[in-house]
Amino acid sequence: MCTSHEHGSEHAQAGAGRRSFLRATALLGAAATAGVALPGVAEAATQSRWRPDTDSRRFTLAVMPDTQYLFDGPSIDKAPVEASLRYFLEHGKDENLVFLSHLGDLTQNGAAAEVAAISEAFELLDRRGVGYSVLAGNHDVKSSTDDQRGATPYLDAFGPDRFASHKTFGGASSDGYNTFHLFRAAGREWLVLALDWRLSAKGYAWAKDVLARHPRTPVILTTHELVVEDDTLSAYGQQLWDQLIEDHDQIFLTLNGHYWPAGRATRKNAAGHDVHLHLTNYQNRYFGGAAMIRLYRFDLDRNVIDVETVSPWILGRAGKGLNELERQEIELSGDADRFTVEVDFAERFSGFAPVPARAERPVSRLLIPGTVAYWRFGSAPKGTVRDLSGRGNDLSLVTVGDGTLGWSADHHPDQPGHGSLEFQGYKSPLKGAYLRTVDGAPLNSATLKAGYTIEAFYRLPADWDPSHHAWSGIVSRTGTGGAAGKTGDDPDEPLATLSLSNDREPQWAMRPLNQEGIATNWGQETPLETWWHLAVVNDGRHTTLYVEGCPVVRNPKAVSTGITSVGLPWLLGGYEYGGKIDQILHGRLGDVRIVERALPVTSFMTH
Repeated sequence: MCTSHEHGSEHAQAGAGRRSFLRATALLGAAATAGVALPGVAEAATQSRWRPDTDSRRFTLAVMPDTQYLFDGPSIDKAPVEASLRYFLEHGKDENLVFLSHLGDLTQNGAAAEVAAISEAFELLDRRGVGYSVLAGNHDVKSSTDDQRGATPYLDAFGPDRFASHKTFGGASSDGYNTFHLFRAAGREWLVLALDWRLSAKGYAWAKDVLARHPRTPVILTTHELVVEDDTLSAYGQQLWDQLIEDHDQIFLTLNGHYWPAGRATRKNAAGHDVHLHLTNYQNRYFGGAAMIRLYRFDLDRNVIDVETVSPWILGRAGKGLNELERQEIELSGDADRFTVEVDFAERFSGFAPVPARAERPVSRLLIPGTVAYWRFGSAPKGTVRDLSGRGNDLSLVTVGDGTLGWSADHHPDQPGHGSLEFQGYKSPLKGAYLRTVDGAPLNSATLKAGYTIEAFYRLPADWDPSHHAWSGIVSRTGTGGAAGKTGDDPDEPLATLSLSNDREPQWAMRPLNQEGIATNWGQETPLETWWHLAVVNDGRHTTLYVEGCPVVRNPKAVSTGITSVGLPWLLGGYEYGGKIDQILHGRLGDVRIVERALPVTSFMTH
């Protein structure tokens, strides 16, 4: 920060309810750091090396903004920075901390003694092989200069030689003031581009070359100045946007300090994608910000980045009692400091690193032991669809009214076969087309008493209307409860049906061998224009319905053995009531497989 008057308005204090940001893990871990002497080099060498889980789809990036007031001439206090770095080491495993970035203004005056003091603190990370980056802020170097300024105490301490032995270090510009770092997380490579306070023309050229040499790598750009307040860039930040960020789709997140209070901006780049630009700086708060760190918790399964800001040094002092200003600091955790960023990572990175489509798998890989029927669709059926299991459960085409059955190359991304049938059912007047097992097919009389797994992929179109399309069957067994002598509940219902309700909830309703009535499993509403995988699994005693490999909540605990049969066909895309076709699917149906045993999730067709 250049001077305290550049941007110094305070946040209004949030209510005590915001104190929830003091996570138990943060408090306990930080408390352990308070008042504890740093280990010597020999002691640190015996500690385990830093090893984040590079395959986990959850990982954390730590960010430390301006620490300048802690390193100001004769006023040097390393304890807050050391507490934050110790937090990083102590919580490396449970947080899966993969990297730490300092955002510049490490010191107030860039003097040799100041730089030496914070350099010594960062040796904590060096001794454990931790990946991190630093960059020069305007207080670390002469603010009127750019990255061609030449030698400085900052460069002596934090130049490329310091990082040369780090596994994450990718390289530096020839002047030494710009660096890039590569770390692995969620099974892929990520790049941190750490840029000087002011880029020269050579600096811009170097940064563009780094991006060109890593064309498929998502990039987090760190620099000292960019966002000045919510939704606003500084003049230099606008220059960075115009000359570097906007035309490089790889840059999806930028982090800077310099100004206060914390703020955020989101802009569309030239590719039409969001770039999240974050300002984080707490030097205006108690104890010069007390070396607060911001934790960016990436969760690629939830497609979010959960952001939290903590001061391990202040939290570590809580056990000894906090003073008035420290207590106020705890309460200053507003929406600018704790928030969630939604990022569809696959979509966001699709322009420069598209996820390759999963290849079609050969039929032989799907014919696992116990497979009694397997149907996939490579074209629109003209008569018979072969059962690829070789068990003779072929399908024949049935049309109602002027109904047709089309074909589409559209399919679930994890579907073995790359095609689907286009059902165009309509309730009133009833029309459409569906498939039924041929007369004499072994499946018609099978009761699957030892257990079964029924799987199917489906997708409903945008024009799906419950008044015309509800309660159509995906997979069903014909024959009524009444015909089987089971008159409990509605005797006109079919013996088994995997159907979709008026709320698009998958429902498995069937008559087991061991009871009169209907046993029902319910799933949750499944949105339109999305592919879904369903699996009904019975182990001979209990039935579980899975949606996308996840068990649903409404799975009955009652014993359910086998499926009652009267020797009549099974249907794909059709549903009978009272022994007559009553509804036809309106949507796409992909691969369908029936196995005469219970399968674990890892054996579903999606794996």
